[in-house]
Amino acid sequence: MAFNSLLAIALAGVASAIPYSEYILAPSQRVLAPVSVHHTNGSVANAAGLTEGASGNTVLSGPSAITYDYGKDIGGLVSFTVSSTNGSGEFIGISFTESSLWISPDGSDATQNVAIDETLWYPITATGNYTIDKNHQRGGFRYLNVYHNSSGSVALSSITTYFQAMPHYAGDALRDYTGYFHCNNEMLNRVWYAAAYTDQLCTIPSDEGNSLVDLGANATNIPTYWWSNSTLSNFSSSLVDGAKRDRLIWPGDYAIALPGVFLSTNDQATLKASVAQLFSEQNTTTGQLPYVASPTYEMPKSVFFEGISNVYSFTYHLYNLLAINNYYTYSGDLEFLAQNWSRFKLGLAYSLSSVDSTGLAYVATNATADWLRVGMGARNIEANSILAYALTRAISLGHAVNDTAQNSMWQSHYDGIVSAANQLLWDDAAGLFKDNETTTLHPQDGNAWAVLSGVASPSRAKTISNSLHARWGPYGAPAPEAGTTVSPFISGFELQAHFLAGQPEYAIALMQYMWGDFMLDDPRMTNSTFNEGYDVSGALHYPAYTDDARISHAHGWSTGPIIALTNYAAGLHVINSTTWLVQPQPGNLTSVEAGFTTAIGTFSAIYSSGNGSVSYSFQTPPGTSGTVIMSGVSGSLKSSNGTMVALVNGTASNVQGGNWTLMAGTNSTSAGPVPYTGAATGLSAGVLLGLSAVVGIMLLS
Repeated sequence: MAFNSLLAIALAGVASAIPYSEYILAPSQRVLAPVSVHHTNGSVANAAGLTEGASGNTVLSGPSAITYDYGKDIGGLVSFTVSSTNGSGEFIGISFTESSLWISPDGSDATQNVAIDETLWYPITATGNYTIDKNHQRGGFRYLNVYHNSSGSVALSSITTYFQAMPHYAGDALRDYTGYFHCNNEMLNRVWYAAAYTDQLCTIPSDEGNSLVDLGANATNIPTYWWSNSTLSNFSSSLVDGAKRDRLIWPGDYAIALPGVFLSTNDQATLKASVAQLFSEQNTTTGQLPYVASPTYEMPKSVFFEGISNVYSFTYHLYNLLAINNYYTYSGDLEFLAQNWSRFKLGLAYSLSSVDSTGLAYVATNATADWLRVGMGARNIEANSILAYALTRAISLGHAVNDTAQNSMWQSHYDGIVSAANQLLWDDAAGLFKDNETTTLHPQDGNAWAVLSGVASPSRAKTISNSLHARWGPYGAPAPEAGTTVSPFISGFELQAHFLAGQPEYAIALMQYMWGDFMLDDPRMTNSTFNEGYDVSGALHYPAYTDDARISHAHGWSTGPIIALTNYAAGLHVINSTTWLVQPQPGNLTSVEAGFTTAIGTFSAIYSSGNGSVSYSFQTPPGTSGTVIMSGVSGSLKSSNGTMVALVNGTASNVQGGNWTLMAGTNSTSAGPVPYTGAATGLSAGVLLGLSAVVGIMLLS
């Protein structure tokens, strides 16, 4: 059968099946048993009897313990069944850990700043079932410790965990992904699905947030109390930063995690409620948006929120604005955007009030809170680049809601930031932007965002890409603005910057060895989810924390490869509810297949290369239109109904939604492949941002 016929069949069939489901890490039902015994201490008989598929009683006698392994990070409510007991005053204790590094006889890994979380002890008063109280469900753990500390013995016939992530989904629907990815690099396939699973674990019951009740604890390895019982939103689920902690709605994390959810599970209801919660907390006088959403209920009261409720973060304020933009982009929910439009404008005005005579925003000392980096302040390149990006989003959204009165003013501010940043902050010798005018620090975050926002010209974007690449260490891309940190959060933006600079091979290489070889396969990790940060030495030490056991090993802000691989490598960019951009950038990959479905419709693409030529087909929703960029290609696109559209200098504009296949020559009816690498000319941030703003007016028709 001809290759293009196979492509057509594949594209037509994605709606009726879940492609590549063998990579999905989500369970097929909610009641889970451990898969193996990691370790035992003391007198334990038949420890394996409680593992999946095994039988027989497991007996703990005297001081003893078993560490069970679920094989991957999970989360939920633990239950165990006591079949018999011998002695008086018997107790069974339960504790948890994500990384094998923090398995302890004294408690769980940490949710506080310094300390470990106390073991949950249960007096065994009778045979039967015991379940951990809902206030102490654990959202992220791979290893489960079972302790017995009495002189007698206790026999257990079962131990299970009721998986609670994505609580609004049926138990047999957790694997029903609406997005998929596959390529010839097996590591990248595993990375994409581990990222998707990480975002799933970070989608929690809304009444089980925040365990930061004792951040004042200051004694390492002395157990402290912990809770997971605050209410985060008015929906049954919320998207939070981490499965273990903080279990809160952080807007910064949403710049990565929110698109990742749309591209994998399309959990629109959770995202809508979570973004709504952020905007509900806006100061209606000043326009200030929250650094983190406060729980609507928490008991006991958290010292964390006593100290942070009024914190203003210049960057996280902007991330709130980007959250509503990203939600609208993938959902097409114009009603929700219109309901929050005045809040958006008020919030943007608050940011613009910091712009001084240079054209740059000056970040005051009371607005420097960020992603735990240091040195944020003054005329900062990260803050100004994110502000510039937010201005382009505002212009596009203004067209969507038919309110363009501010667009020329917003454009003027954008132009001012671009001009001033390049004049005052560019360091030609380093090939990077400085953090501000008074430092020699060249941050990862600010330089990545300068490319994403278009603050960096195409030539400077490529220079930045080369300079960032030159700094890589054996465990990933450093973030010197946070000391010796490797930040998967900021590195997620760096991935996009390399694609935008026309150097997809850099992004592919970074995902391969940083997310894959290290974060996914290192034995200290969960081997299923991505953690929030670590040291450039490869140590599981996050310089922002005093206690290394506090590191979250399932953190939504670390799931940038979903965006990088689906949007960029496969080339499927959603601009807004009616407009898209298709530009595959497979780099050195020889096959790429991706797709996703949202309320807007289904997007998919198939790329394959060999013997100096490639084939490419894509699908976009009916009723939409977009631009196709395939640099260096002279050929045509042929739709499933026979329509031909010529590529002019590698570009076709106003292409209507449907199924399209790359053809050999202009107006050719043959199906031969066309030479193409996807890397000859990069997609500049200006092209992507400009296209979004220009076509925004189409929403009015």
